[in-house]
Amino acid sequence: MSTSFGTATSAVTPNDPKIRMQSFTGLRTSHSVALTRNVSVFPLPFSSTPSLIRAVSSPVKPGKTTTTEPKRSKVEIFKEQSNFIRYPLNEEILTDTPNINEASTQLIKFHGSYQQYDRDERGARSYSFMLRTRNPGGKVPNQLYLTMDDLADQFGIGTLRLTTRQTFQLHGVLKKNLKTVMSTIIKNMGSTLGACGDLNRNVLAPAAPSMKKEYLFAQETADNIAALLTPQSGFYYDVWVDGERFMTSEPPEVVEARNDNSHGTNFPDSPEPIYGTQFLPRKFKIAVTVPTDNSVDILTNDIGVVLVSDEKGEPQGFNIYVGGGMGRTHRLETTFPCLGQQLGYVPKQDILYAIKAIVATQRDHGRRDDRKFSRTKYLISSWGIEKFKSVVEQYYGKKFEPFRDLPEWEFKSYLGWHEQGDGALFCGLHVDNGRVAGKMKKTLREVIEKYNLNVRITPNQNIILCDIRSAWRRPITTVLAQAGLLQPRYVDPLNLTAMACPAFPLCPLAITEAERGIPDILKRVRAVFEKVGLKYKDSVVIRVTGCPNGCARPYMAELGLVGDGPNSYQIWLGGTPNQTQLARSFMDKVKVQDLEKVFEPMFYYWKRKRHAKESFGDFTNRIGFEKLQEVVNKWEGPVQAPTKYTLKLFADKETYQAMEELAKLQSKSAHQLAIEVIRHFVAAQQNRKSE
Repeated sequence: MSTSFGTATSAVTPNDPKIRMQSFTGLRTSHSVALTRNVSVFPLPFSSTPSLIRAVSSPVKPGKTTTTEPKRSKVEIFKEQSNFIRYPLNEEILTDTPNINEASTQLIKFHGSYQQYDRDERGARSYSFMLRTRNPGGKVPNQLYLTMDDLADQFGIGTLRLTTRQTFQLHGVLKKNLKTVMSTIIKNMGSTLGACGDLNRNVLAPAAPSMKKEYLFAQETADNIAALLTPQSGFYYDVWVDGERFMTSEPPEVVEARNDNSHGTNFPDSPEPIYGTQFLPRKFKIAVTVPTDNSVDILTNDIGVVLVSDEKGEPQGFNIYVGGGMGRTHRLETTFPCLGQQLGYVPKQDILYAIKAIVATQRDHGRRDDRKFSRTKYLISSWGIEKFKSVVEQYYGKKFEPFRDLPEWEFKSYLGWHEQGDGALFCGLHVDNGRVAGKMKKTLREVIEKYNLNVRITPNQNIILCDIRSAWRRPITTVLAQAGLLQPRYVDPLNLTAMACPAFPLCPLAITEAERGIPDILKRVRAVFEKVGLKYKDSVVIRVTGCPNGCARPYMAELGLVGDGPNSYQIWLGGTPNQTQLARSFMDKVKVQDLEKVFEPMFYYWKRKRHAKESFGDFTNRIGFEKLQEVVNKWEGPVQAPTKYTLKLFADKETYQAMEELAKLQSKSAHQLAIEVIRHFVAAQQNRKSE
């Protein structure tokens, strides 16, 4: 059926006869559990005023009844009137303006893109678009990597960004080039569908290309979950490749699970059997992993899936966590970061049905009136985990089994050289803040192209080169080192675990710097370490975001800096190196130039009072914030102990003065810069000698 549309506007009236709409019945109140659905897609008569019961949920005050329609956010209206995320975006991308209208700005997120403008520039806004790919488990075929590298140079800002959800971000694409870039990605084994928007985002899994059975099964499960929750109505291909489909065949178990409506999870006969017209209330994040491997920040997702195997290593089923999420709003205490809670265990053959039941519960009962409270964590906070579990079980059609015991979690970076288990090697490379640029970008391209390597992106913004023959190890190591891609033992430990979101200049939500600010912050932390007597190997997990939305997961860091004003940060403390403890807010409105006033006393106190091998996060939780605040307030500087060993770096005054002048340009001391030069020189020499 074809549908014609009038001129695109930012709002369309609900009774517009030209809109193709989906109708369904079922939700009686926000607390209703029994659901029935009757879905149809139909042209509206010119004079019709449809009466719809929409799949929305809005809180109802106790004892209050109302016949008025529940309040809905503006985005819910845009989705309903969009003909399944097509209109008015399909018209807006064809206009001559450099930007798109309000409704399209929301809808293009479902296609994997955000409209942005350069906030460093004054005057008229310079609009561009950020594109985010979808790569379950971070897997990137050789062809796609080379394509993204080309697109960054031809249509972007000349850089690629590796994200905390194992995807690429391509910044700076102009509206006139959107269709070319999107179609090129699609035709080269890639996709941006669902990388943003109110639906399931990229599914995380351990990035290691290990041939171990448990890793292969976890990654296969992540692929199947991603396929299950991929939109089905074709809007993505209609807009960007004129309806031509580029879809791989799906495993039969995925098709069967998606089509199953035994327990009222689906909208029958709908182009979107799981999502309907309204999709989900907000973004939805899922991660899959194996026991001990917390490379995916498992507890920060709406759903965390952990493979459970028997004593012989055979996969048996999955533990499921629910309700994790990082986003919050400053000065609104009813918003908060949250760790996932234990929901239960399911046999391996039921995992897709259990996932679908959780998604349906959030779809039908998550709030749609206020997007600040629309994530799964707020539904669970309102209901409690037992009620949430009970409702999910009705969609699932079974009771969850008890959660299985798990060993302690570890953070695994997969940096350096490792065996895959099939005779090949893989090499994990640290990339500061995931920004692939300059000589590093050129060298990575050359290596990946020359050796025909596949790639994986890690949830810590790093990159893994896969399928490397042993004979290639030495030449690859040498050329990478020359481009600054060093083996992990030559990278500052502070940098290895640090993360930052992009923030300025392109993110419209940024309050202050993150990616551009963290290099200097890490150098200043290192200087504080040296001043208070901490060792080089001592390290702290530091994460920086330009706003409270938490894209770099700062609320899991030992030291989290969250932008709360111009050149100002809220300081969070108490996360742990294995990402299992939620940090807490310690101080507000700390100006960037005053960070040492907080860092010095805290790190000095940690050095003097910590237990053996006690991490900074564990230390801050044991000591307590009241004592730490007292230490910060009374700080007068470290007690200077006599230096036991002295390294004389400068033999003459002229050399020292020259180094001092260079150091001032980088806001360092001559000693700090000299030490950095020596470390880089030693690292380069070691890499030349390495195998």
